[in-house]
Amino acid sequence: MTTLTTEVLVVGAGPAGLTAAALLARSGVPSLTFTKYGSTADSPRAHITNQRAVEIFRDLGIEERVMRRALPQHLMGKQVFATAFAGRELSRMMTWGTGDDRRAEYESASPCAMCNAPQHVLEPILLDAARSFGADVRFDHEVIDVKQTADGVVARARNRHDGGELEVRASYALGCDGARSIVGEQGGFEFEGQPRGIGAITVWIEADLTRYAKHRSGALFFVCGPGSEDVFSIWTCVEPWSEWSTIFARHGGLPNELDEEKVRARVRAAIGDPDVPFRIKKISEWEVNHVVASRFRNRRLFLAGDAAHRHPPANGLGSNTSIQDSYNLAWKLALVCSGRADPGLLDSYSDERQPVGRQVVDRANQSIGEMVPWLEALGFRPDQSEEEALRIVDRLFSPEGERQREALLDGLERMNGQFNAHGVELGQRYSSQAVVGDGTSFPPYTRDPDLYYHPTTHPGAHLPHVWLQRGTEDVSTLDLCRYDRFTLITGIDGAAWREAAVQVTRATGVTIAPVAVGLGQTNNDVLGKWTRIRQIDDAGCLLVRPDRFIAWRCPGRVADPAGELEAVVRKILGI
Repeated sequence: MTTLTTEVLVVGAGPAGLTAAALLARSGVPSLTFTKYGSTADSPRAHITNQRAVEIFRDLGIEERVMRRALPQHLMGKQVFATAFAGRELSRMMTWGTGDDRRAEYESASPCAMCNAPQHVLEPILLDAARSFGADVRFDHEVIDVKQTADGVVARARNRHDGGELEVRASYALGCDGARSIVGEQGGFEFEGQPRGIGAITVWIEADLTRYAKHRSGALFFVCGPGSEDVFSIWTCVEPWSEWSTIFARHGGLPNELDEEKVRARVRAAIGDPDVPFRIKKISEWEVNHVVASRFRNRRLFLAGDAAHRHPPANGLGSNTSIQDSYNLAWKLALVCSGRADPGLLDSYSDERQPVGRQVVDRANQSIGEMVPWLEALGFRPDQSEEEALRIVDRLFSPEGERQREALLDGLERMNGQFNAHGVELGQRYSSQAVVGDGTSFPPYTRDPDLYYHPTTHPGAHLPHVWLQRGTEDVSTLDLCRYDRFTLITGIDGAAWREAAVQVTRATGVTIAPVAVGLGQTNNDVLGKWTRIRQIDDAGCLLVRPDRFIAWRCPGRVADPAGELEAVVRKILGI
């Protein structure tokens, strides 16, 4: 049996695994990525791509390529609820930050716009990026056994083409291998929650629905058919407006029929126009889950993505959270594998990401429940005939339907927690060894923390985005940072901190790049927005981690800046 040696074994090549492979390779960490599948995703699967994920693509140099292939944000917003594409529109809401009341908040929160990037489009781009950095990604290699030793991980993989087996010896292994994770199963991980057992199917469809969708374009189109066996079907736009990934869910969680002719009947009814031809490309069955790993690290094993947190697609958080898991972990592995940080730093991965995983799982399941008031207001029931349901629709649009219309509008308002949850998407706050407090508490939320993002420079928060001017170009505060180093952001009176960064870099071997931001500086705060949001004065500093989270801050001048900074850095790194 051939034995391969590497620093990190990545099991799985979905969004989490490919992001990890790319970041590790770019950071100079030897790794191997194995997946049992023969290619990247063969269907759209996950698709909503929020601003945090796009910021990571920006860091990887693939933002523009992703945006060229994705449905842009301005076409994602009009979410229609109708009896069919060709039927009566029941109500509508503006989603994903496209409404007049939310657009400016989304635009001011990030240099990046969200988009709708189906997984079968996104994964090849991530794979190309990983390989451009030198990553070794091998398809048709199934990891069948994973064990920990005193000083590493030993895994056995089978080549699915010829049946040959390989042994891989690594310092660490990252399980990005989905809900049936071999790393999770054999690695001794425990899980909270349980599968809910509600079944659904996803149908990938080619159907030109331009006539019914282009003028009210959105990432999603909800169909509630009168007298239908389905509670609803959710049509996700894959290619405008001719390709769709559609979820069908039956009343009462009843089992789904997978017979293609029966599925075709459901598709035909949801379109509502018998003259529209369509082709079914794939039918997939799945279950709603409410599961999160109790810990994302067990010694030398880690879980990321669906291997760590499993939940329904509500809120569109799945692939986004998976990508961010890897972004949190890879820089820490790079420091530990190079000997510049103690392995204890890796505990911060679980300490930071497990609460996020739990929040995402809970939020997605809560969002499903928050759809019930709208459905109840509509008044469709599984025991109704089509004629009875159509009478309810007629009443909705009559003078007698005023209270029903009010209830529908109230139901739409509740769904903002699923479709305009900017705080859930961007507002993660970390507490771990890799964050050093400054003696203050996080500022209290002034608005709903699920719906609204609250930028702050408090340690453990993501670095706020502000546009600055450098020469003749606009640059984001996020662009001041790089993934291979810490960044020390100072003000006009921060010369002592900038010198301290140079000294501490020499003392620890970990690069800390000093950056001055202020009016008239190279990074020119011409609008004054950074000065208003930074929460330090001109003689203070912010220490920013490679993943753009605030590691520590000092509000102003101190007697020994190099000593203060070195103590903080050594505490974070455990050295």
